[in-house]
Amino acid sequence: MDLRRTRAGQLALLVYSALDRLVDCCGAAQPWTVVPATQLERIRETTGVELILMDVSIPEHLRRDAEGQAP
Repeated sequence: MDLRRTRAGQLALLVYSALDRLVDCCGAAQPWTVVPATQLERIRETTGVELILMDVSIPEHLRRDAEGQAP
């Protein structure tokens, strides 16, 4: 699960509809797990995220490095 702040300061949960989209949008170093879509609302409530964003491309300079660390 990756939580990121938007430019407007909102906390967003980034989700991807397929593994190839995750790699294309986030890079190969992005950790991942499978979560049923039916659980997303529960995750939103539990974590306090304000937005759930699907298949969003992360700019290269903001992607995780080989060790999985975000900038």
